[in-house]
Amino acid sequence: MDFDGTRDARGTHANPVPRPAAPPGVPGAVPPKPSGAPPVPEQPPVPHPGVGDWLNAPRADAALGIWRYGYVAPRPPKERDRLAPVTIVGLVIPLVVGLIVWSLWRQGNIPYQLAVLKLFTPDDWWWGGTTAPKTWQGVDAIVVYDGLFFGALIYAMGRLGSWREVVHHFVVRRAQPARALIAALAGLLTLTFVWPDAFPGVGWDALPIVNPVLSLVALVSGGREVFESLTISYGIYTLITVLVLVPFAKLGGWAPLARDWLRSRAAQAGTGASPAEPPAPAGPPAEWPDLRAAGQHKAAELLSSEVLTGRMNDVDCVRILRAWASAKRDGQLAVFTDTVLRRGAAAWTHPSGARDLPSRAASHDLLVAQVRLGRWVARERTPVAYGGAGVALNLATLGTSLLAVGPSGSGKTRHLVRPVVESLGLQALTARCAVVVVAAAGAPVGPDTSYDVVVKLGNPESIHDLDLYADFDDPDEAAAFLAEGLVGDIDAVGGRRAATALAQLLGPYRAVHGAFPSIPVLRELLEGVPSALEPLQEALSAGGHRAMGRELEARLRQTGSVTDPGPALADRLALLDRPVFADFFGSGGSARPFSLRAVAHHPLRVRIDLPEHGHEEASRLITRLLLAQFAAVVRSGGERGHFACLVLDDATGALTTETVRRIQGFRSQNAGVVLALRTIGDIPEALHGPLYGAVGCRMAFSGVTTWDGGRFAEAWGTEWVEARDVAKHTVFADQPMTRAIHALRKLVTGKAVTTDAVTVRQVERERWSASELAHGVPPGHAVLSLTNVKGEHAPPLLVDLRG
Repeated sequence: MDFDGTRDARGTHANPVPRPAAPPGVPGAVPPKPSGAPPVPEQPPVPHPGVGDWLNAPRADAALGIWRYGYVAPRPPKERDRLAPVTIVGLVIPLVVGLIVWSLWRQGNIPYQLAVLKLFTPDDWWWGGTTAPKTWQGVDAIVVYDGLFFGALIYAMGRLGSWREVVHHFVVRRAQPARALIAALAGLLTLTFVWPDAFPGVGWDALPIVNPVLSLVALVSGGREVFESLTISYGIYTLITVLVLVPFAKLGGWAPLARDWLRSRAAQAGTGASPAEPPAPAGPPAEWPDLRAAGQHKAAELLSSEVLTGRMNDVDCVRILRAWASAKRDGQLAVFTDTVLRRGAAAWTHPSGARDLPSRAASHDLLVAQVRLGRWVARERTPVAYGGAGVALNLATLGTSLLAVGPSGSGKTRHLVRPVVESLGLQALTARCAVVVVAAAGAPVGPDTSYDVVVKLGNPESIHDLDLYADFDDPDEAAAFLAEGLVGDIDAVGGRRAATALAQLLGPYRAVHGAFPSIPVLRELLEGVPSALEPLQEALSAGGHRAMGRELEARLRQTGSVTDPGPALADRLALLDRPVFADFFGSGGSARPFSLRAVAHHPLRVRIDLPEHGHEEASRLITRLLLAQFAAVVRSGGERGHFACLVLDDATGALTTETVRRIQGFRSQNAGVVLALRTIGDIPEALHGPLYGAVGCRMAFSGVTTWDGGRFAEAWGTEWVEARDVAKHTVFADQPMTRAIHALRKLVTGKAVTTDAVTVRQVERERWSASELAHGVPPGHAVLSLTNVKGEHAPPLLVDLRG
């Protein structure tokens, strides 16, 4: 567990991981580490007094692409709580009419009020020719009759009025437990009208509910003797109360709320559930509660003091947290504690000895692996959760690859490439990822001391060289990505034929010499120079390499034919066979070769500077070759514990049909690529659609053309929106008085009386049109859409890169 800076397993590979490089004479440069040399001492810690607060700060769950540090979810916009006037009128009018009708009914002022009752009851209950009750049955019948009319009146008021909308507005739409509480209070208030005698201080009369029920029971049973039984009496009272509360229970959702409460109680008590998980460790993160909960108190005390005194930075915290997670998984807690007690905050330091970058140009939250790019602009189409929040990228989004398009000067390098590279470099120091940056010499992507390897192609002061074959032993694999880099952008030269031609030369040459040829030698072989081919053929015969001899003979038969890809390969290779590159690409110079294959095994920070001006075509070829090498490396790297990312500051001419196809597979290979283009026209038109479909994150900077904006608009698609059309129609009155009023109003206001006709419909509209992207994105802004490796999406939204 205690790697002591040897996490890279130095010395176990053919090409050990190189140390950080810097030009000679630069103070603080770490010289190349010879084999068997002692470990490089770590950099002295830089005080970070705010690390404790940063570690303890809460990080709320947020939507994809939102900067979580200090994020507070905005409150959803309040819905209009006012009821429409027509709803209030629909509530009041039936209520007033019902009260008037009930008052008339109580006073007996409704004609033939008891005619229906006498029609369905015996005549001996009434005095002849009158509606006066003669027996107790007649009295109870009138009580029951009044109760039935009251119930019918209440039902009619509820059906005719807007009671349903009012109840939904004040009760149903509220969240629990407020909904249940309001319904309970309404039910309690109703009971005061049903049982007024049961509530002290209530002086109103009871509603005709209890007495009609009791009278009905007496009529059915044949007398009031049934109420002498307390069981029957209290049973009737209980039934009445339950029936009154049932509607309120449905409105308040009492049954679902009770089931949820019982389920939570059962879960807490462990009834019918699996054993409860251990409680989360108590205490702020800066006091390392996980370690204390596991019994590692000494290590926790030491780390807490390192945080408190400012001797530990955010990189140290994340690095040690990753080591702790690994120790728990592998059951090596004792080894973890021993290493922490010996090394403190410097435990498991990156092999370079660096514990931070020399400088930072962006805000980083390494605890959740985020880098902040700006802020989401609050607009009409921006979701509430995004409005004004910070914009953040992490490894999960970069794992789907990112395409950024914007003209020169739009800020691609300053606002995107530099922060992303900086974030990946910091995470490389925690062994979480490896990053390779390909940019022009002098591009603002960080100083040399921010990288472990700096390859300056064409610069004689460069300490490192670039391995043309990426340390591959298989000639077929090497030929495949080499052909892709050389002629993958030429449609007339088939990639398969070019790879076959190269393999027919690389295999025999390696069989004889034990290594692949240098660029000048490979160029001569491709051109069919006899002085290069004949000795190779003789050496194969003398060495007994019959299979490789047949490969070379097949290549010789094809040389000079119309379909021979050799001349095209040799012409492209001639771009690298120039005096400026004489000491590069394994030509025997003093620079140490660096293989891109190393990033598949080690958390390296690599920067490759392309040649100076005057070698644009060679720079594009090198970029294309590096992308093809990267695709081959991450595909053959096996299981990798860290993320690998290739950042191309200018991907002009780097994309081919094969590399675009492989980019989509990066997300399943724990890798990603960041592609920056001045215009989408810098790649073949046939690749526009496949490229936008291969990447998960797309970014259009201010100043893109309508042609580029059209591609983004097509990739982002459409959405359904609600369109409201308002038409004004003149009102024509039929009544003379109404026409006179309208004429007077027109005379006073000068406008005819109109009414609004509103039409609401769902229409399909582009999320961003080509014209909006070309002319509606302000300077310093961009439109960004995100996707992570889990498939979560963030819609294309406007981003203020200066915020």
